[in-house]
Amino acid sequence: MDRYFTTPFTKEKAAQCRVGDMVYLTGTIYTARDAAHKRMAQALAAGEELPIGMRDAVIYYMGPSPAREGRPIGSAGPTTASRMDKYAPDLLDLGMSAMIGKGKRTQEVRDAVIRNGAVYFAAIGGAGALLSKAITKAEIVAYEDLGTEAIRRLTVKDFPVIVVMDAEGNNLYETAPEQYRRVD
Repeated sequence: MDRYFTTPFTKEKAAQCRVGDMVYLTGTIYTARDAAHKRMAQALAAGEELPIGMRDAVIYYMGPSPAREGRPIGSAGPTTASRMDKYAPDLLDLGMSAMIGKGKRTQEVRDAVIRNGAVYFAAIGGAGALLSKAITKAEIVAYEDLGTEAIRRLTVKDFPVIVVMDAEGNNLYETAPEQYRRVD
């Protein structure tokens, strides 16, 4: 089923998502990869505030290529989500409602998704140039010294993602192979 949502992406919106749904996001999402997640974890450990609010936030695991003339951002494809797995449960517990990446997640992340009524979306790997067309604005908001791994605020319009793990913990990486398994 196709679903259209605006941000902030609340738990009520997350609860409407089912594994396999095609979702189109419009509004503000943030980018953060490995280095930014590590720095946020260090800030939390030191009792400091994070540079972005986590309540109802969507974090896209992505580091863009340089923008071409006339575009707000370059290629914007997802990175492997499992590299953020050691950080994701804490951010989910702080109110983050959705993550966008590619690939499988750990049981700890799944437990945190269920506990917090969040979702994990997949963006299509290898389609970064096409995904960038749904990004209308991009600005660095924290950790500029990290270059492509700096945290960016993106304004998106109908940004396409697929629900891979819903708020109940259903996981497309587990259900899809069973659904399409052939019996000889």
